Amino acid sequence: MINFKKHIIQNDAIIKDALLQLNDLSLDAILFVVDNEGKLVGSITDGDIRRSLINNNFNFEHRVDEIVQSSPKSIKKGELNINKIIKFREEFFRIIPIVDHNNIVVNVINFRKIKSYLPLDAVIMAGGKGSRLLPLTKLTPKPLLIVGDKPIIEHNIDRLILFGIDDFWISINYLGDQIKKCLGTGQENNISIDYVTENKPLGTLGAVAKINNFKHNHVLITNSDILTNMNYERFFLDFINQDADMSIATVPYEVGIPYAVLETSDNRVLSFKEKPTYTYFSNAGIYLVKKSILDDLVEDEFYNATDLIEKLIKQGKKVCSYPLTEYWLDIGKHTDYERAQNDINNIKF
Repeated sequence: MINFKKHIIQNDAIIKDALLQLNDLSLDAILFVVDNEGKLVGSITDGDIRRSLINNNFNFEHRVDEIVQSSPKSIKKGELNINKIIKFREEFFRIIPIVDHNNIVVNVINFRKIKSYLPLDAVIMAGGKGSRLLPLTKLTPKPLLIVGDKPIIEHNIDRLILFGIDDFWISINYLGDQIKKCLGTGQENNISIDYVTENKPLGTLGAVAKINNFKHNHVLITNSDILTNMNYERFFLDFINQDADMSIATVPYEVGIPYAVLETSDNRVLSFKEKPTYTYFSNAGIYLVKKSILDDLVEDEFYNATDLIEKLIKQGKKVCSYPLTEYWLDIGKHTDYERAQNDINNIKF
């Protein structure tokens, strides 16, 4: 991933410097001009420079703030702006600066390289022991087991990055230092990774209570041992359109009955189905929640996602199912791990 600062130029730089930067950017040749505080001033392209040299008798020593195009398209980090993002993408605005509430550029996204820019924090639960995968997990935490050419957890992070998520929280416990050493701070990928350490097992959601500085109003929570090419933008859009408090990604599970099934009332047969198949939807270990829903979690208290689901249903909150249509595999057992190794080269990411 290209360092977004390659798209940034100071407003007191000269046109020659801008040309050199633009040349290095090749197909992605656009610069965003900032002042000495990093605030967005405008943008410059090759065409802007060419027109200034031809029409205004400028030369390479003129400052870029003399030719800057003011009010470029931008996205404010943290705002619920998914429809705006989709509109930019559909109108072929490819490279867009991300600004904070002070209009300081904090990132630059490129729709040639990512699919969306979702206003979400992502929490990846990576503290489990992976006991069912022993002896593979005796010295290696399950999230770091290699699938294809990289660890399971990196597949998850890379998929989330592809949808523009850049604020990550990783819950660690068993052999957690190995995970921290492997993933680092995320800086080289233009993302932020913070770690939440469980001193004891806290369930699938217990560690989330330790996080009190989420960057967004919606949080995606996922297990770290999942392999999927899920479309997170569709998941988020469904969540917003449903006005859900919590949404659970689900996978279909079919149960075939080898006999005829009768529907009866007072011993009277009303109907029957010959060897029917019933489809149930199982928890896929991926959740979307409003940040406010997590405020009631108690720090250092064991708490599973199922506990939260039951609580929200009792409170009359809107809990939705989002049926997955893409590839999904929970790598819990040796047979799952073997399947992942076979599937990885055929999954379209």
